[in-house]
Amino acid sequence: MIAPSKLCLTDTVYYRHSCDRLPRSPVPPSFDAATALLWEPQSVPRRGPRPGLTLDAVARAGVEIADADGLAAVTMQRVAASLGVTKMALYRYVPGKDELVALMVDRAVGEPPELDGDWRPRLRGWAHALFERFWHHPWAIAATVGARPVGPNEVGWLDVAVTALDGTGLRGAEMLDVAVTLTGHVRGIAQQAASARHPEEALASTLAALVAGRRDRMPVLAAALESVADDERDNALDFGLDRILDGVALLITSRTRPE
Repeated sequence: MIAPSKLCLTDTVYYRHSCDRLPRSPVPPSFDAATALLWEPQSVPRRGPRPGLTLDAVARAGVEIADADGLAAVTMQRVAASLGVTKMALYRYVPGKDELVALMVDRAVGEPPELDGDWRPRLRGWAHALFERFWHHPWAIAATVGARPVGPNEVGWLDVAVTALDGTGLRGAEMLDVAVTLTGHVRGIAQQAASARHPEEALASTLAALVAGRRDRMPVLAAALESVADDERDNALDFGLDRILDGVALLITSRTRPE
């Protein structure tokens, strides 16, 4: 069983630096309740009517609402209505919205991909798969920030990333840092992609319009924007991944090179 109080969380994965020295906020009761829902098997009540819902069905209903109308549209009342039960009946399964969102995130993230091969293509495939999850569920970007309950699917993604680096000579802490760095890059690009279908092209067009007529003040930027038309658009995800993995490759080489 994972002890949440021993983890320092940020974004989608664990961040390891000086966790014990960071100021701690009181852990809300919903943290432990959500962790129990995510990790512990749910028993069937011995008394009263047999449950007619499952946690997965509740999470699925919440995800469908968030996908359609955003996270703010998810309420206990609306989820209950979509399931054909009363709000009070829904509380038998999920104590509140915090716990509901935790269940939704783990369902939206889903099980991690099964990847084979060398560490680099595995991590590249991992990052692309994570981007696709955020692409299909953009509300999950805002829902996966800060200290919060983390479910087995999400922890599974971290395990896949760290396992890809096993045997490379990197220390465990460095493996975690690689996963954090990749996740941060993926999240940043996914957040931009959620606001526009072709975010880089939209940004370049906006900047080009602003810089037009001001080339004497910003000549290098103006020339760079002009070159965008001749280059492949919306390549920031792969460009960033390649540069991050290039750096990891250099670190691995430095660890495995004979002295």
